[in-house]
Amino acid sequence: MLETRATVVQIYSQSALVQANQVSGCEQCNGQGCGSSKVAQLFCSKPRQFEVGNPIGAAVGDEVVVSVADGAVLRGIGLVYLLPLVLLVLGGGLSSVIGAQSGQNDAFVALGSVAGLLLGFVAAKWIAARLSQHQNQPYITRQWAEKLQ
Repeated sequence: MLETRATVVQIYSQSALVQANQVSGCEQCNGQGCGSSKVAQLFCSKPRQFEVGNPIGAAVGDEVVVSVADGAVLRGIGLVYLLPLVLLVLGGGLSSVIGAQSGQNDAFVALGSVAGLLLGFVAAKWIAARLSQHQNQPYITRQWAEKLQ
């Protein structure tokens, strides 16, 4: 489970708006490992806010731990990036066969690729809307408690 520390900024009926307390994607190495914190500092200069589930009833100003289920990030990446890419290649390949018969190969490949890419984005949006909302969404797990040494 991926977790990060955040502060509750606003409360809604079943969710909360939280602001992440650090700019790196995770706190596993405290910025000493993969370098993602340096990239995040470069491109994410202002704090980001996210709407997350609030099953514990956190209040405004509370420091909390926000979690997302294992595999949810990878499934999202596959859905948003890989599905359109695969359909782009398939659209270009199928239209290449059709274009070769008519002598207009380049135009058919370009149109087929664009059509495949657009179909991939539409399919990704449709699939994401049909997936269980609570399965992949981040939520507040618990109150933040400083670790005592």
